[in-house]
Amino acid sequence: MRRRQFLTLVAGAAAARPIKGNAQQQPKKRPMIGFLVAGSETSHGAWAAAFAKRLSELGWTDGRNVTIEYRWAAGDVQQTTEFAAEFARQKVDLIVTSAYGVVAAKQATSTIPIVFAAYGDAVGNGLAVSLSRPGGNLTGLSIQPGELSSKRLELLREVIPSVRRLTALVNIHYAGLKHEVAGIRAASERMNIDVNIVEIATAGDIEPAMTRLAGRTDALYVYSEPLTNAHKSQIIAAANTARIPTIFGFREFVDAGGLISYGANFIDLFTRAAEFADKILRGAKAADMPIQQPVKFDLIINLKTAKILGLSISESVLTRADEVIE
Repeated sequence: MRRRQFLTLVAGAAAARPIKGNAQQQPKKRPMIGFLVAGSETSHGAWAAAFAKRLSELGWTDGRNVTIEYRWAAGDVQQTTEFAAEFARQKVDLIVTSAYGVVAAKQATSTIPIVFAAYGDAVGNGLAVSLSRPGGNLTGLSIQPGELSSKRLELLREVIPSVRRLTALVNIHYAGLKHEVAGIRAASERMNIDVNIVEIATAGDIEPAMTRLAGRTDALYVYSEPLTNAHKSQIIAAANTARIPTIFGFREFVDAGGLISYGANFIDLFTRAAEFADKILRGAKAADMPIQQPVKFDLIINLKTAKILGLSISESVLTRADEVIE
């Protein structure tokens, strides 16, 4: 082959090859997580921080190799729906949420993976095919709320043996409401307790609902979800002023002055949600990732509140508590 022909062939081959140096200089797209928080920074901030901390431990640091966009709905269902739609329009790589943020996210997208840190019965509510194989774009951690209501009422009866009238404050927008109310009614009937279900839908419903309770109930069961969590200080102040003992599903209510809480540890749930997110960011499919259950449950008792209410809590209950606030 003549030298001129050889050089022509080499030049043509070089022109056909991609220039690696330029390709390597192209920045890799940073994945974006849309964190749809159904509550407020006050009510859910520690949980969101637990998620971000664990995600960083797994190699994903916000602002470095992943972007986390937070939206705080503060218990407002309409706002939650709008934020979910916003994330769908942005085409984020993953949505992380809880409570009715799960329903809003599922309505907004059938393709973007969704991880829920805490939700009720995803299978019963038609969001997943099964716990072992969800089958769609959604997976996470199920708290099965109806199963815990009986345990809470049993604890309430131990603390207040004379309880005969119970009021349950519930948000009608919460997806797990049917199961929770069914559990409350079944447990109340078994214990011969009259239960009154008081429904709320917005923050404006809380004050009139609490005003009507004074002298009409022996205890208050608060269905713990984003709306009541975002306004827990208002609920607890009204209950304590009326000398009404309270029981909740989150320890944060007891930290704020409530009497008792029993339920899944939400710091642990949001920490574990980061492990789901890590796997999805690395290529796993939500459809193939089994929905998990809580493994850590906490009983928290506020003795300072018990004294305000004039209650004496037995040693048998106190010794079972994971934490006693004095």
